[in-house]
Amino acid sequence: MLPNNAPDAHKTRRRNIIKRILLVCVLLAAAGLALLAGLNLYVVSSAKPYILTESEASELEDVDCIIVLGALVYSDGTMSDVLRHRVEMGTALFEAGVSDRILMSGDHSRPGYDEVGTMKDYAVAAGVDPDCVFKDHAGLDTYSTMYRAKEIFQAEKVVVVTQAFHVSRAVYLARSLGLEAYGVACDRGEYTHKVRNELRETLARVKAVWSAVTQPEPKFLGAIPIWGPGSATDDEYDRAESDGKEA
Repeated sequence: MLPNNAPDAHKTRRRNIIKRILLVCVLLAAAGLALLAGLNLYVVSSAKPYILTESEASELEDVDCIIVLGALVYSDGTMSDVLRHRVEMGTALFEAGVSDRILMSGDHSRPGYDEVGTMKDYAVAAGVDPDCVFKDHAGLDTYSTMYRAKEIFQAEKVVVVTQAFHVSRAVYLARSLGLEAYGVACDRGEYTHKVRNELRETLARVKAVWSAVTQPEPKFLGAIPIWGPGSATDDEYDRAESDGKEA
């Protein structure tokens, strides 16, 4: 026969087990948040010395190219504010003599959607020589852009243009791949989806650290030196290999 207090003892043990499970979950969540915060701080602090103002960037010498990162183009062919501000800053840096080459890098992986062509058209319309503007049709993410800038376009020293929330990760990835990279933020007012962008970037910085450590190789074809003519990239030279295959 069980003692009279057996049911109470059983309930107590069950409550203790539940408390231990909850404690473990809390500790794991805290550790995860600490890791997330630590990796974000690492990426931001690593890149901070290389984030410059527009005037500071104009004092750099021997910059191989200005890299302008792609973003949304609407179905009517117009650029989102995020992308337009990037291209405007890239063009301004070109005109200031930061470099005599601009590398437009973005998504041209499917018919009917062409970030890099839209970006180049805008810069050319603003007065930039077409042969000074290169198109990276397979810059499907920031890591791929930096990898391809180094391996395909053979750049060594670059200035990267993007918004402030993104620029630290871009510079961090570029430098992890061996580029002498500097960043210039191009923010001009508030953007829509600000909170979503910040949350996404928090997770993307974690992925960036993993990419920096593992350094996966995106698939690519040949070499197109940045010191050659930009018209060499006007054809869809790597569409076939870029369709869903970039890292």
